[in-house]
Amino acid sequence: MTNAKPTFSDFKEFYIKAVEPLKKDNPIFIRLDGKTKGDTRVVFAYFQYQDKKWKVNADTHIDRLKIAFDEIEKGNDPFVIKTLRDGKGEYLAIKGQPVRNSKLYIYA
Repeated sequence: MTNAKPTFSDFKEFYIKAVEPLKKDNPIFIRLDGKTKGDTRVVFAYFQYQDKKWKVNADTHIDRLKIAFDEIEKGNDPFVIKTLRDGKGEYLAIKGQPVRNSKLYIYA
């Protein structure tokens, strides 16, 4: 039995194959892990973006992923790569969304 998390070729494939079925089966879910609060370091899945592998934490809010997906569907790149406060890593943010309380936890 392996606990390997799936890796998708891009965000769109990740959203369609991992997020949409989860939301369909669990319409009340706000977050990928089904919880309503609390931090988690649990990885939900990975996807490729700009030649890097990004991990999506399970406490990411589904509605934020939908915002990004909708932008991709319009032909826009929704993401901006930002540096973590400690300077030791990077994360993805959605352009035009508040940085504080983003509810989007995607790390390189």
